[in-house]
Amino acid sequence: MLKQLAAAPLLLVATIPVANAAELSLKIEIPKLTVAEYHKPYVAAWIERDDGSVVSTVALWYEVRSRNNEGEKYLKDLRQWWRRTGRDMKVPADGITGATRTPGEQQVVVSEGKVALPTLTAGKYKLVVEAAREGGGRESLALPFSWPATGAVASAQGKEELGNVSLNVQ
Repeated sequence: MLKQLAAAPLLLVATIPVANAAELSLKIEIPKLTVAEYHKPYVAAWIERDDGSVVSTVALWYEVRSRNNEGEKYLKDLRQWWRRTGRDMKVPADGITGATRTPGEQQVVVSEGKVALPTLTAGKYKLVVEAAREGGGRESLALPFSWPATGAVASAQGKEELGNVSLNVQ
């Protein structure tokens, strides 16, 4: 009986989550465009390995609450994402999908070990952000980063459908 009680505290310590888990903090600026008919863009963000293979989708913003899931049929307008991984993804996906966002700066933070950021092996990666808008254009930006997390920051400036996009790897 004494041996069982002595082992119990070790079991409790083993189940405490690690406080220093790595995370990606992504900021995506959606510019305010002066056009006759403005539609909020669909946006996808995903992680690719150095060889171009997809690790996971980090965020997907589209018309989630449309009648008869009609918004899903326009996901293929996010052409790069759709061809690489989107057509195989079941949406909506908990913790990844959400409604389209208004113009301004949007933030996504994902922690390692979650669906959007599985445990990564050491190496070179890139986070790709793609936006497509009805009656507008499409644009994508790629932000390279290394893993394990180094506190690195990467950023890129879009030209029309995306504004400044920055990534902080912690």
